[in-house]
Amino acid sequence: MPELPEVETTLRGIAPHIQGKKVADVVLRQTRLRWQINPNLAEILAGQEVLSCRRRAKYLIIGFETGTLLIHLGMSGSLRIFTCGDARIEHPDKHDHVDMVFADGTVLR
Repeated sequence: MPELPEVETTLRGIAPHIQGKKVADVVLRQTRLRWQINPNLAEILAGQEVLSCRRRAKYLIIGFETGTLLIHLGMSGSLRIFTCGDARIEHPDKHDHVDMVFADGTVLR
């Protein structure tokens, strides 16, 4: 399970790449997770700007104009940033359940 330092490192790694960007789409690959993800998440977040990225304990908190997204990395979770044109965007791994795609082509996976 990622411990607090790993969660903080993840936050510091993703924040500069997503803060201030607008969400274009959310791709849900796996709906049968321990905690269900709202199937309407793409519609809810479409056009929303990321206003803040912070951490509370082991939770990552992404603030949007109309609400907050809470992320917990679970037992072995990770978040990665892909930039437009990166070939890896087209080939998600088995445990890559969600992509947040931004208007500039950046992907948070």
